[in-house]
Amino acid sequence: MAADVKEIIRAARGRGSNSLDEPVGKELLASFGIRVPASRVVTSPEELPSAVAALKPPYVLKVVSDEVVHKSDFGAVKVGLKDLAAVERALTEINAALDAKRIGARRWLIEEMAAPGIEVVVGGVVDPEFGPMIMTGLGGVFVEVMKDVAFRICPITRADAAEMLSELRGAALLHGARGRAPVSTDAVIDVLLKIGGENGLLTNSADEIAEIDINPLLVTSDAATAVDARFILQKTAKR
Repeated sequence: MAADVKEIIRAARGRGSNSLDEPVGKELLASFGIRVPASRVVTSPEELPSAVAALKPPYVLKVVSDEVVHKSDFGAVKVGLKDLAAVERALTEINAALDAKRIGARRWLIEEMAAPGIEVVVGGVVDPEFGPMIMTGLGGVFVEVMKDVAFRICPITRADAAEMLSELRGAALLHGARGRAPVSTDAVIDVLLKIGGENGLLTNSADEIAEIDINPLLVTSDAATAVDARFILQKTAKR
């Protein structure tokens, strides 16, 4: 396991957390070469102007809190914010929603909004019998309703990753079905390898990481960006 991974996980455990918050999780993905949106984390409204000035609109604003796992359920994510005033209004609205639910300590993640594309899910889990396994599927209704996913035991090869995509019932959407522009399957394959390949994040960190969920991975004609990411740690580090 790379030293920076150990340090990141040790710090989370030191705070008594069994997960990585989104900014830290994305920092970890970026360290493995997975593209994430440019972002800033702020701890007070006074920090908003400098954070917004460092990024390009439109913006996304999300709460960062151990008490909020699924942000949309709490009204804790706002997208398509055009300027500082919109970000400030969004923060006020999010704070009001969280106050109503008595959510305590919080920070905010401000990101550049990713370009439109096809939503893909990439996940990983450590199975008690098979060890680390990687999953992929198309996002939205394909994964939620149709359960259109493919699994492999880690480590996977590039051929394995390509086969996973070809097994999906909705795979034609990646290649430009129904008038859509094709997206980069190579970019998705690269992400799969960086998570579940021979030197992948989950493959080499299964003693520390129990689950990875990148949902969505937004794929365009030339790139794949991890728009949201969730990491669950092993209850105790395995030796």
